[in-house]
Amino acid sequence: MLRIAARTGGLAVRRVASPSTFHFQRAMATGDSLVLTEEVGSKGVITLNRPKALNAINLDMVRQIYGAMKQWETGKNLVIVKSVGEKAFCAGGDVRAITESSDAELAKQFFSTEYRMNALIGGYRPIYIAVIDGITMGGGVGLSVHGKYRIATERTMFAMPETAIGLFPDVGGGYFLPRLQGKLGLYLGLTGYRLKGRDVYKAGVATHYVESKNLQALEQQLLATTSASEVEDVLARFSEKREAGLEFVLEKHLKQIDDCFGAPTVDDIFARLEKDGSEWAHSTLKLLHKMSPTSLVVTQKQLELGAKMDLKTCLRMEYRLAVHHAIDSDFKEGVRALLVDRDQTPRWNPDSLSKVDPGRIEKFFGPLPDGSELKFEDDEPKASL
Repeated sequence: MLRIAARTGGLAVRRVASPSTFHFQRAMATGDSLVLTEEVGSKGVITLNRPKALNAINLDMVRQIYGAMKQWETGKNLVIVKSVGEKAFCAGGDVRAITESSDAELAKQFFSTEYRMNALIGGYRPIYIAVIDGITMGGGVGLSVHGKYRIATERTMFAMPETAIGLFPDVGGGYFLPRLQGKLGLYLGLTGYRLKGRDVYKAGVATHYVESKNLQALEQQLLATTSASEVEDVLARFSEKREAGLEFVLEKHLKQIDDCFGAPTVDDIFARLEKDGSEWAHSTLKLLHKMSPTSLVVTQKQLELGAKMDLKTCLRMEYRLAVHHAIDSDFKEGVRALLVDRDQTPRWNPDSLSKVDPGRIEKFFGPLPDGSELKFEDDEPKASL
């Protein structure tokens, strides 16, 4: 039977004697804890429980998720991450709190903890399965895309819309976006284009597609598995084949995406789109003109560099970028215009690509003023015995 083992702060911990007695998390996640963790024998389940905020993660939530993952790193063989509610897996990080902070200290704490969590997911010893049912943006992408398995449903909506708020596609976006087919990742990162349902799977962002009505049964069977091969068999049994159904929503534009977004600079991307002249090119240009010019240039360089980096190196680069953006960039103005005042009219500085200073772009990628860098646990020297 189910029993509550502990409740500390915003974290609720539950243990279940066996998979056969497991109660589906959506039905029971009714408390005020923002992160729920559950142990089912050798398995662990982490549930985001902030549905009114579309399960957006704040610093406390990131610390709790990271803490649970570290605790289970050697004692569990499978960890499932999911959310409460049907609207969102995780709509991102609490960027409003970061931009409203009086200094960059909160940004440093949030991004350093979040990026360490992203790196842990990328090299996690237990099998990691993220159920990205609903809106999955920003921090929600970081919680899922670096894991071994990502399960999309018909309700999934994936996007990296950071250039619209004067930021860049972080949480390892510089690592995973350029590894999608062709220039699709750069297109998604610059435009914030939204992929939905099966298209998240067809793009390669998700590893499986399962109808939401089958998630409960899928979870119960995953919690009953005894080996990695059984996990693969269960996922394959529940998932559609990638070639099933309608073609990928961007299929007919992939060549144009490769041609236009394969240009060496953002200015050249704009020029190729203008030369293309198609309805798709015009709508893409209209979208890009809404974004922070500085963010577009930063993002193009981020993905170009990230394509040649491992995940941890990329996250170190993105930590520099994130803190620099918290100090001085279009970030605060973008959040004001889209999330605070919601007037949808950000005043970008500068307001055009032609005015973007290459020297300032280089500074975003350079060392931080206080000399701090993102460090991972395995960077620390081991204590001598």
